[in-house]
Amino acid sequence: MDVLRKIMVAIDFSDYSLPTLRYGLALAQDTHAAVTVVSVINERDVAAIRSVQAYTDRLSVEGYIQNQKDERSRKVDELVRQTGCAGVTVEKVFRVGVPAAEILEAVKEAGADLVVVGTKGRTNLAGHLFGSVAEKVFRRSPVPVLSVRGEEHAEMVCKLED
Repeated sequence: MDVLRKIMVAIDFSDYSLPTLRYGLALAQDTHAAVTVVSVINERDVAAIRSVQAYTDRLSVEGYIQNQKDERSRKVDELVRQTGCAGVTVEKVFRVGVPAAEILEAVKEAGADLVVVGTKGRTNLAGHLFGSVAEKVFRRSPVPVLSVRGEEHAEMVCKLED
């Protein structure tokens, strides 16, 4: 196997995001890889804001997207802190679009060697999410994909800073 230089961790801020991120960061510690955390602002949500924007000047698509990016950036920082993983370079990438397609595009753009995804997401329906986003990533990814199942992997521990 080639050396892992960059690991992409895809999160949606569900309950499964922390174990998924912890697993990716612990693996990065062991392999001295950098981590790119990717989160996708779903195009469906943007379309809903766009339709409401036609009736009020209190909302804008640009404002919504910027607020989402700012909030997600804070959440990623908090999740990284909660993992207890130290010494890992973490880059944050926020994209807008169809989640699976955007994750796959981010993998290519970042030059990731591995993608870490949770098998459950915001819907908390493993079959539904796995059938849509995670499965599409698995089927179409140009690099290996590691599946983190949640509770079973929640105890993954990072090394504390020396």
